[in-house]
Amino acid sequence: MNHKNTFKAISPIDSQPLEGEFEIADKKQIDKAVQKAVAAFDMYRKKSKEEIAQFLEQAAAEIEDLGEELIERGHLETALPHGRLTGERGRTCNQLRLFASVVGEGSWVDARIDNANADIRHIHIPLGPVAVFGASNFPLAFSTAGGDTASALAAGCPVIVKGHPAHPGTAELVAKAVIKAAEKTGMPEGTFTLIQGNSYEIGEYLVKHPDIKAVGFTGSYKGGKAIWEYVNTRPEPIPVFAEMGSTNPVFILPNAMKERSSAIATDLAASINLGVGQFCTNPGLAFVQTDEHGANFNRVLAQKITQTPATTMLTSGIKAAYDKGTAELFNSSNVQQLANGEDENAPNQAVSKIFQTTIDHFLENEMLSEEVFGPSSVLVGYSQKEEILKAAKGLQGHLTATVHATEADIAEYQELFDILEKKVGRVVLNGFPTGVEVCHAMVHGGPYPATTVPQSTSVGTNAIKRFVRPVCYQGYPDSLLPKALQNNNPLGIWRLINGELTKGFV
Repeated sequence: MNHKNTFKAISPIDSQPLEGEFEIADKKQIDKAVQKAVAAFDMYRKKSKEEIAQFLEQAAAEIEDLGEELIERGHLETALPHGRLTGERGRTCNQLRLFASVVGEGSWVDARIDNANADIRHIHIPLGPVAVFGASNFPLAFSTAGGDTASALAAGCPVIVKGHPAHPGTAELVAKAVIKAAEKTGMPEGTFTLIQGNSYEIGEYLVKHPDIKAVGFTGSYKGGKAIWEYVNTRPEPIPVFAEMGSTNPVFILPNAMKERSSAIATDLAASINLGVGQFCTNPGLAFVQTDEHGANFNRVLAQKITQTPATTMLTSGIKAAYDKGTAELFNSSNVQQLANGEDENAPNQAVSKIFQTTIDHFLENEMLSEEVFGPSSVLVGYSQKEEILKAAKGLQGHLTATVHATEADIAEYQELFDILEKKVGRVVLNGFPTGVEVCHAMVHGGPYPATTVPQSTSVGTNAIKRFVRPVCYQGYPDSLLPKALQNNNPLGIWRLINGELTKGFV
């Protein structure tokens, strides 16, 4: 293999190259992958719901069969602990199986029939080949066979994954498992493909390819915005479902602070440091009342942060960006550093940091609302209800907002909840945002700039709806209709017939 056309993974643990070389895809290889996906689409989209469900189930089984080889390679490429990666593998396989159950049941296609006057029938059909970008911070659950891939395949769309260059070996192992599952279950060649590379040009060429019909992305605002701009230069713009992170503000209301300041501070410290702060739901902003209870909260939080050991981040680039972001906070006027974790003693280790400022300065300085990806947070001191409401109204779109409140706080601050539901995709009460459960009701999205499509979610079964479009059939004979719309309901799914939800016949 020509070494000029390959790259190696670099271990963040010691900054040394790891075993294995990975081919950098060129334009011809990308074209070939897309052509195969196009050819596969007409066959794959016509597979029965049972066949697609079986494929997804088999993919989960093949990933599990990789065993410790997958976990060890993931650890070497990301520095994530073995236990974290084992849990993430479980989440990855569980979401594949969850989408298999949704597809197998079949009612997600939203079949609608109106025949009181003209005969009009509605269903969702897959968009076509989808490009998915692996995420740096979740090498399994948001990468090669992660949520975007699982939901697109469930919708009937072939997937081309652009693997993240930080963990190419992990990506390759998972890709081989998915391809093996496709072969075992009779899926057409090109249903799933992995391409690798360590340059932005590869991703740009892929999303600009005229036969790609949608994009799934989890990562930085800069990366997601660039992809969104690329597709808008195409003759045919396509949807880009980019989840781009946020600061996930936490509001600690007066009575909750009075009753449990120490407990909230302890749990906030744990949430800030979870995964070295490398979650898109990391709480990077907290509003704290400036009274004796708030002062106790600050003391406890500072103590917990001071005791936090420095921990290796995912890549040297992420570490450099974290250092740059925290340095800008440290050097900002009217911002003080409240606490600093234990010093780093190895390459790419992040030191946890807490900063504090006043509500007035926060309202004047937009930089304080920007995400610093890593284990840091900014405390904003407030003294009056009107201040916290003003701050909430000024927020941009975020993935989450968290409120710690008693029943009395909820009654007094009802307006805050009304504001937040317009600003975020998920409002958390008396908990913390780190930890996104894969379930039917979950929303992992939010208004721009948290995402490019605020109507969508990248986690939960509603994620499947990103990769379909509605089609209406009028005056069709029963034999020409998709099975989901035929009179005798051969799939046995729930359908809306003349306004009534039923599994009955027409």
